[in-house]
Amino acid sequence: MHTAFVLLLGASLTRFVAHHPGAARVPWVIGLSVALAVLYALGPAARKAGPSTHRLWLAAVVVAWVVIVLLAPSFAWCAIPLFYTGLRTLPARAAIILVAALTVLVVISQLRLADGFDPNLLLLPPAVAGLATAVFLHMQRQAARQHALIDDLVRTQRELAATERRAGALAERQRLAMEIHDSLAQGLSSQQMLLQAAARTWDTDPATARTHVTTATSIVARNLAEARAFVHDLAPADLADGGTLHDALRALAERESAESGLPVRFHLDGSPGGARGGTSAGIPGGTASSGTASGGLPAAAEAALMRIAQGALANVREHAGASAAVITLSYLGDQAVLDIADDGRGFDPADPTDPAARAAPGSGAAEGAGRGHGLPAMRARLRQFGGTLTVESGAGEGTVVTATIPLEHQ
Repeated sequence: MHTAFVLLLGASLTRFVAHHPGAARVPWVIGLSVALAVLYALGPAARKAGPSTHRLWLAAVVVAWVVIVLLAPSFAWCAIPLFYTGLRTLPARAAIILVAALTVLVVISQLRLADGFDPNLLLLPPAVAGLATAVFLHMQRQAARQHALIDDLVRTQRELAATERRAGALAERQRLAMEIHDSLAQGLSSQQMLLQAAARTWDTDPATARTHVTTATSIVARNLAEARAFVHDLAPADLADGGTLHDALRALAERESAESGLPVRFHLDGSPGGARGGTSAGIPGGTASSGTASGGLPAAAEAALMRIAQGALANVREHAGASAAVITLSYLGDQAVLDIADDGRGFDPADPTDPAARAAPGSGAAEGAGRGHGLPAMRARLRQFGGTLTVESGAGEGTVVTATIPLEHQ
């Protein structure tokens, strides 16, 4: 529009000088043309100065243009860029009034230049003004819609980012709670039990008390390794050095048997390739049995199963009153299955008020007052890998906790 105004102003001046050589008003028209050009050039500075200054500038430009049009009607077509300047500067109603007034002046000027009455001179300027106004207002509305959409998009992005941050923080808190519950908290619970037992037998059976203290010391060392692995976001200590899942579970069973006095048997059945192996595992305690090699699961999935086994055994030890337990790792072709079974008191899964529910491995019932990260933590771990958790139990019939991870998703 600025370029169009300068070109129209120059063309109008050239036409006027060519058609009126030597006329007395030529110097006045030339001077007004230069003044109008300089005044128009001050528009950006007036806009930066503020709305009121910009409107005063527009009024000065319009007055200068009206004066020059009265002297030389050929300058009338410079009004087109002024239409857009007015529409950009003034509110819609005021701008339309200004456009209408300028259009009337253009029509009068063109009729003065004509030799006779020409309907085109009466209709063409209003048509051009109306079209220019309609196009500008339409573009202005479109721009306003686009700005609104952009604002909505920016706001939505910010809300989404805030939601993601909150979700990430909650997920991290849940992960920390599960890790602490299944590693450090369980170890501290074992230490407490051993030290309490040592305190009870310190005077009557010093040898047994020292054995309890020695066992608690070994648990402290293992907990320290777990804490360091936890700080560095590593796998459980039994898996951190590249050990296999079945070796880690076997070591867990042996350690639980030695430290807590609860006989725990480990059994491996099958392999990731689908072959079945090993021998049936019975409840009656003993040492870990051997089976085919394990593998095929991602490290994170193996760590999850290891934590589930640790948590379930800790609850068996503390709440089930069991005389023996079995850990079974099975590869059934398309899924890996971890079972932790005990012959303890059991509970009725359909009756959450059953006091015997406190005996369930990982049930969380015994943990409600102070912990509450049993089954919910296990299920949360398994959901990350498309897995499921089931609990089978009955009053006086023991409990079986089963964690399943589909291999095809890994």
